[in-house]
Amino acid sequence: MSTISLSDLQYISRESLADSIKSSSTSTDSNTSLPSNTAIIDVRDSDHIGGHIRGSTWIPSSQLDYKVPELIRTLRDKQVVVFHCALSQQRGPSAALRYIREKERLDAGRKVESKSKSDEEGEKEEEKVQKVYVLKGGFTEWQEKYGADEQLTEGWKKDLWEFGY
Repeated sequence: MSTISLSDLQYISRESLADSIKSSSTSTDSNTSLPSNTAIIDVRDSDHIGGHIRGSTWIPSSQLDYKVPELIRTLRDKQVVVFHCALSQQRGPSAALRYIREKERLDAGRKVESKSKSDEEGEKEEEKVQKVYVLKGGFTEWQEKYGADEQLTEGWKKDLWEFGY
């Protein structure tokens, strides 16, 4: 049984995430993209309408239970995985916790030879630890600052957010 709880989750600010996204693209890029080592998982349900972080993957929380094993396989090469919902108070943290616990469970089931991998030339390559975060304030806080920024946000509908979405 996992000893990881909600209080163990780490949060990332909207500014840190935006800086990470912007720094991965050159100034000549018309479309900003996520850094290749980062994944953003949006677990909002029907409240996904009205915009999303550019490059994020939408997995409604209602589908998360059966999607987590697939997510773990798909994201195994990512160094940073960020989960969020509308406010990141319930669905986002819960999704991150489920992901971490399932990853821990699957990793424990594997036969581990050592903590580092050896390449063909005998040099040691440190095994990278994946960092899992929850976006502080969720998409609600994100869109307050970056909603109109088309480099960071896709499909943003100002009127949906203006009237208390």
